[in-house]
Amino acid sequence: MSEIVQKHLPNPPWMLPQTRRLPGIMPLETGDWLRIDDAYAAQMMERVRLHKKHPGLVYATCEGSLPACREVLHRVLAELENMRGFARQGEVVICPDGRQVVLDWDQPLLSAGMLVQDDLCVLEKSDDEYNLTAAILCFPASWSLAEKIGRPMTAIHEPVSSYTAEIAKRVARMFDAIHVDRPLWRANALLYQDAALFQPRSTLARRARPGNTAPFIRSERQCLLRLPQTKAILFSIHTYVVRHESLTSAQKQMLLTHPIEHVPLV
Repeated sequence: MSEIVQKHLPNPPWMLPQTRRLPGIMPLETGDWLRIDDAYAAQMMERVRLHKKHPGLVYATCEGSLPACREVLHRVLAELENMRGFARQGEVVICPDGRQVVLDWDQPLLSAGMLVQDDLCVLEKSDDEYNLTAAILCFPASWSLAEKIGRPMTAIHEPVSSYTAEIAKRVARMFDAIHVDRPLWRANALLYQDAALFQPRSTLARRARPGNTAPFIRSERQCLLRLPQTKAILFSIHTYVVRHESLTSAQKQMLLTHPIEHVPLV
């Protein structure tokens, strides 16, 4: 399969001090949650292919997560009403690439994940921690949904050395403080030798870190939204993969002085 890349990288996290440091959280502007970019058609084709080939690797739910997942689909559909290229006819949504998605309210998170480029993860609080209770994760960046589903944030980050106990406390406090009307976003950046979007990896198989001459930069725009009814956190991941030569001159120059390897938030 030919590589799927975007032509440019918006919001590279190494460019600004506030996005360089962990967790690098910023307020999300109204109307700037879901994005459709030049890789939409290719990424959506890949999402469909991956779900058909590896359904158990890209989609998982825990018992009791259905109400939150249905709320996610309602939120996505409300957002798409104002986005060019989408049209809804009853329980069928026509997408910008011409696909028709029949909404399935028994698997609402899967339906949502076939409409937008973003991977969608549902985090619900139990005791003092947020657990990953459902996800459509077609484009994992070196982690495995099967290993993480149902687990709390601290367990999810066990192999990440920079995710310290202090960072974990800060993230938990931040999650508690997320208001329905005040969503947040951050971005990470990782260097890869290839452009493959589906890169699951067990915690036992550590990823070799390429040097700053790696041909591809992979960046995730991660958004955090509080769902008003279930109070769950929706964590969305929009994946950008660009060739190094697609970076602007300023981005390349800053990359030389600020080497990247920013970890995901979940």
